[in-house]
Amino acid sequence: MFILKKVVINKYKSYSSKQVVELEDDITTLVGKNESGKTAFLEALAKLNYFTDDEDFKFDEVQDYPRNELKRYQRAGEDVEPIVCTFQLDQETIDEISGDLGEGVLTTDSFSVSTKYKNGRTWYHINCDEKKYLEKLQNELGFGEVTKTKILELGSVKAVVDAEPGENEELASVITHLNNNVVSEAYDWGRKLLDAYVYRNYIAPRLPRFWYFDEYHELPSRVSVDAIRQNTIKGDLTRKQLDTAKALFELAVIDVEELANASSFESFIAELEATSNEITDQIFEYWSTNSNLEIEFKIESIHRHNQQPEKILDIRVKNKRHRITLPLKNRSKGFNWFFSFIVWFSKIQDEQDKNFVLLLDEPGLNLHASAQADLLRFISDLSDNYQIVYSTHSPFMVKSDALHQVRTVYDSEEGSIISDAIQEKDPDTLFPLQAALGYDIAQNLFVSKNNLLVEGPSDLNYLTYMSNLLENEGREGLRNDVTIVPVGGLDKVVSFISLLRGSKLNISCLLDSFNNAKGAQRLDGLIQSKIIKEKHVRFFDEFAGDNFDKADIEDLFEKHEYLEIFGEAFPDHKGVEVSDLDEKRSTILTQLKALLGGKGFNHYKPSQHLLSMGRSADSFSKETLNRFESMFKEINKLY
Repeated sequence: MFILKKVVINKYKSYSSKQVVELEDDITTLVGKNESGKTAFLEALAKLNYFTDDEDFKFDEVQDYPRNELKRYQRAGEDVEPIVCTFQLDQETIDEISGDLGEGVLTTDSFSVSTKYKNGRTWYHINCDEKKYLEKLQNELGFGEVTKTKILELGSVKAVVDAEPGENEELASVITHLNNNVVSEAYDWGRKLLDAYVYRNYIAPRLPRFWYFDEYHELPSRVSVDAIRQNTIKGDLTRKQLDTAKALFELAVIDVEELANASSFESFIAELEATSNEITDQIFEYWSTNSNLEIEFKIESIHRHNQQPEKILDIRVKNKRHRITLPLKNRSKGFNWFFSFIVWFSKIQDEQDKNFVLLLDEPGLNLHASAQADLLRFISDLSDNYQIVYSTHSPFMVKSDALHQVRTVYDSEEGSIISDAIQEKDPDTLFPLQAALGYDIAQNLFVSKNNLLVEGPSDLNYLTYMSNLLENEGREGLRNDVTIVPVGGLDKVVSFISLLRGSKLNISCLLDSFNNAKGAQRLDGLIQSKIIKEKHVRFFDEFAGDNFDKADIEDLFEKHEYLEIFGEAFPDHKGVEVSDLDEKRSTILTQLKALLGGKGFNHYKPSQHLLSMGRSADSFSKETLNRFESMFKEINKLY
């Protein structure tokens, strides 16, 4: 299968200046705002070699040439190539050409093809060494050195077949051979006859066809059988919808003429339902949103005054859980999109020749984020057999671990501009990529199944440091398969738990004591609603000792130990002693705040300083080590 490597688009709709786009071998993603030129790029590609005969996918200079330049272009009488595609030859084709013409005759492994507005398709860059081919003919035809010298002097197939053989019978036989085996099988390209032969026999028949799908191909709820039979648009039906409906009947192997004249429809409905079941099974390999949906078909015969009865196909979606059916257009647009996609895709899916490039314009636009992730998986699986180019402006349709696949499309004063993601400067165009990265970073906070939510980064520092310290002493620290996740404050803990309850993660909390009743009530509400178990919400005051009704993680240290760390982090307060603290206040942090005249301080700074102090277990009291170890043992039991 040939691989599309490069596309040059120029003077097509919003593309006023030439744009060169390198494509990936499997999936290329076009990202850009609405009206940036993504659809125009896909359309221009499709028009190069659309998979079926369709007037909508043929170049029309009046409709396609940039409007503000059209009159000047028409007056100049020029002919422009709106699209040039460069393809990589596959090894199988190269081997076949070499077997036919001789090793080394084909001197390139790629070619280009374009379409002009006025003069149609043009081929480029298949280069054959005609002298080497003519040398090879001596072994095949067995002519002598005199004839060989004459042929090599002529130097090309064109020159040889145009030569007068005179009395040279060997030369006459070579000319006959070339006329019968090359010239008659080649395009009429004048001098480059061997190139023309290769194109006609090995390239043109294998040129990839482009298959295009957008939301306008979605199946309608009701389709006139007569419209399908006559291939005419009726009512609100669009051409693309009609084509998809025709594909459904073709897939079900239904004779539309026979259906139009039938009085009973049971056998036709059975065929449609069997096809629907097969398609639905394909959908549910990737559709995790709702497995209770199925397609139902009805065929009605509508009688109008003094007219032949009209047959109507009614397509409905049944929700098996709620036991209701609704017209296809009134149900999930996402499911409708997926179902229509599979129907339209069926036109090429069963072909043995998989030589297609799939062009998907805003796929899954109406899908939920998780369903878009399913669609991405579907597209990835399709890329095993097809090269795919799709457009999107959704961050959930961008693979953050494959940003090399992304090309950004930006509408500038000079027209649409396409570039690699790393070259793009427009913040609005970059937003889906930034959002995809942000979402991926958020997801990857939870790198293990077991996660311990804490309030902030200082908790993360203290827990990590003391856990490592205990493990170095052969004591128990925090389990290695538990990830500590700072959520950015006590008020965010409840939101995190609520949002992550369906993510199949084991979540526990280790928190400072609540300072307000509202936060405690919200957390109690989660426990009462069984969103999180009570035993999975733990507080530092449980491990700080009997003297603490409230505690922060800093209270697990002996006070003189924490004051030493505090003094190292804040040299201006290095002389603070335990006796300077107000014991009436509940925690060491509130005591220090009072000592500083009510001014707060950065709680993170002492924890960060501790990491650089290089302390051993001997620097901490037995009581401190025991408190942390006891806490880690209890937390570990939660997993």
